[in-house]
Amino acid sequence: MRWEVVGWGALALLLFAAEALAPGAFMLWIGIGAAMVFLIVAFVADVPLLWQVVAFVVFSVVAIQCYRRWGRARARASDAPLLNQRTAQLVGRVTVLQQGIVAGQGRLSIDDAWWQVTGEDLPAGTRVRVVAVQGAVLQVEPA
Repeated sequence: MRWEVVGWGALALLLFAAEALAPGAFMLWIGIGAAMVFLIVAFVADVPLLWQVVAFVVFSVVAIQCYRRWGRARARASDAPLLNQRTAQLVGRVTVLQQGIVAGQGRLSIDDAWWQVTGEDLPAGTRVRVVAVQGAVLQVEPA
């Protein structure tokens, strides 16, 4: 077995393993480029190393561009687009003020977490709806 065949095969497997360990759909496409060069050097003898590297770069770029053009367009829409945006998940929620809003500032508790709120002055115990978020401060209005 020739060293370049083993080298390109090992590189392709390492890139596929890296993608499996840290998924992000990027190492996969570079691994496909390495696998294509592996196939070429396995079936065509005496391909100079420079042309192998050029082919690897070209195949990798083509694979990445194919993914960017067709793969992303067919990607599934997330069933939880606000999963890591906790404050955005609170918009529309109705809850009760634990501390009244005085001079535009107050506090409320949602899911055992305290939040600073802004809005018109309201007494404690008023039902409010979260209408917007600015950083970690919720904007509320009477529900």
